[in-house]
Amino acid sequence: MTIEVHPTGAALGAEVKGIDLSQPLQDGDMDAVREAWLDHQVLLFRGQQVSDDALIRFSQYFGELNLSPASATDMAGGQAASRPEIWIISNVVENGKPIGALGDKEADWHTDMSYVAEPPKGSVLYSLEIPPAGGDTSFANMYRAFETLPDDLRRFVEAHSCHHDSSTTSVGETRAGFAAAMDVREMPGEVHPMVRTHPETGGKALYLGRRRNAYVPGLSLEESEAVLDRLWAHCEKPEFAWTHQWAVGDLLIWDNRCTIHRRDAFDPHSRRVMHRTQIKGGKVF
Repeated sequence: MTIEVHPTGAALGAEVKGIDLSQPLQDGDMDAVREAWLDHQVLLFRGQQVSDDALIRFSQYFGELNLSPASATDMAGGQAASRPEIWIISNVVENGKPIGALGDKEADWHTDMSYVAEPPKGSVLYSLEIPPAGGDTSFANMYRAFETLPDDLRRFVEAHSCHHDSSTTSVGETRAGFAAAMDVREMPGEVHPMVRTHPETGGKALYLGRRRNAYVPGLSLEESEAVLDRLWAHCEKPEFAWTHQWAVGDLLIWDNRCTIHRRDAFDPHSRRVMHRTQIKGGKVF
C-alpha cells in the first residue's frame, strides 16, 4: 500500500495510513513518516499490532532511546520484567503494587521531561488496554502559540528562561526521593530558554514545560506567577489543540520540542495499559 497522510484539520496532528509498524520500514517509507512528523508534530497510526521489540525498532528510527527510570523497577510485574526501553503507563495494580506509572488521574499540560538538561525530542505511546470512556490525550501546537503571542509577551519570552521543576509528575504526585514543593524558587530541576529553535525545522516554539512549580529566574515570585499565568492561559486556547480518543492498537508519536500534551482522568476501576518509549534529545537552544 502507498503511505497516506491525512491531517486532522486542527492546529496539529495527522493520521498515517498504509503502513504496518510490526514490520521493518523501508527507507522511503521512513523518510515519508519522518517528513510527516516534522510537518504535523503528532502522528497517529491506527490498528497496529506491535510487540515491544517492534515498538522499540520503530522508535529507534527517530534516534537513540532513553531507558525507563530506576524507580520503575519497584513496580509490580510488567514494568520490572519489560525491556528497559519500555515505560508502562497504567493504572492497573497487581499484588498491591502498580504495574506502571501515572495512574488514572488527569495529567496537566506538559512536555515530557523538560526538567532534565537534555529533554527527549519525541515520545511514542502504544495502546494495549483502553477504558470505555475518558483517558483522552490532547496536544497543542507551540509553534502557533509563540507566533500568536501579544507583542509584550513575545518580547518577554525571547529575553527570559524558565526553571522546570523535577520533583513532581504531570499528575501532581511527588516523585520518590523528593520533598513536596515549598518554594518554587528553590526546587530541583533545569533552566531552559522560554523559546527554543527546532533543530530540524528551524521553527521557533514556546518551551514552558509545565505550569506546576515553574519559576522565571530573576523575577519576584509574584511577577513570575503573574507572567506564567498569562502565558499558560494563552497556550491552553482551544485553537492550538487537537484531542485523540484512544482505541486499542493506536500508536502515537509526538514531538516534545514543539508541542505540549495532557490527559483526561478516567474511571479508576477501568483498566488502561499503554507502552511508551522516549527518544533522546539534546540541549534546548
